[in-house]
Amino acid sequence: MCETGADPHDVLTAMPRPAAGPAVDPIALEPVDEIKITTLVDNVFDALLTGDERTRRASSGAVVAAPQFETGRTTPGMIAEHGFSALVTVRRADRSTTLLFDTGRSPDAMLTNADRLGIDLSGLHGVVLSHGHYDHAGGLAGLAGRQGVRALPMVVHPRVWTRRRLAIPGGTTEELPTLSKRALEGEGFAVIERRDPSLLVDGSVLITGEVDRTTEFERGMPPPHQAWTGSEWAHDPLVIDDQALVVHVRDRGLVVLTGCGHAGVINIVRQAQRLTGIERLHALVGGLHLSGPAFEPVIGPTLAALTELAPSLVVPGHCTGWRAQHAMAGAMPDAWVQGSSGTTYRLTAAV
Repeated sequence: MCETGADPHDVLTAMPRPAAGPAVDPIALEPVDEIKITTLVDNVFDALLTGDERTRRASSGAVVAAPQFETGRTTPGMIAEHGFSALVTVRRADRSTTLLFDTGRSPDAMLTNADRLGIDLSGLHGVVLSHGHYDHAGGLAGLAGRQGVRALPMVVHPRVWTRRRLAIPGGTTEELPTLSKRALEGEGFAVIERRDPSLLVDGSVLITGEVDRTTEFERGMPPPHQAWTGSEWAHDPLVIDDQALVVHVRDRGLVVLTGCGHAGVINIVRQAQRLTGIERLHALVGGLHLSGPAFEPVIGPTLAALTELAPSLVVPGHCTGWRAQHAMAGAMPDAWVQGSSGTTYRLTAAV
């Protein structure tokens, strides 16, 4: 989103304290037999992508009216926009639970894509927001307006309500849409604010909460990204409300789902490893925020650390950027998979 680099000293002094080594009280994350992640909204949609045993691409079965065609109808495909939303279903034995992780940018893209995929969102058990940026929370309006969300739990970091803006030197200043807790609670969401890690779904889904910043190269947002402190606008490098969703697939390892990965994807994975005591990274899915001049210098060290972790599946989406995508595809050809709105990734326990 921003084009200028940050002063490393300013960023490092603003960072929360790191917590190296094993967690004092490790979290007992219950293993699951299966996780399915369906990308409801991503920056791209490619109808020509092929799937495999763990990747199911969106079919073109949905039909809409289109009088310009002889039949009066057409197949529209999925909506792509600069945003992210994923539907997460975890299964333990014969019990399944479904959560919504982020909701995209616009009020209607997530719902439209769910309809075209034949997904009924009325059975949601909860909503998790990765952070407060509007391209991850815009679909909440559509969700509430469609079916009502009485007492639907929503897990957020307490700083998700932070006012933020982009102030480009010599350019425009744009205040970003800010979430309203009062409005969300008025629509029926049961807002749960947690700074610390949270266990959901009978202990089988971990929400990281605030992520410790331990790497030297993941330095956060550049100076144009600012937050209102209550008295002034100040550089907001951390996006401290950034959190991820983590699941342990039995005998496979951790599956980490990020929204933008503002905390730094390696920081996030290391946090998941430290909290759970599980070293194996099985899959990484979501936005990694490696796009643009401020972040492209981070691609190299990120890729080096990620390659060492040797995940079986990597699906970088949303804000990852084409340079990072190309680098990951070249370095991890067996793990990297092109993301696309409407794709489902199914990861199962070892037989």
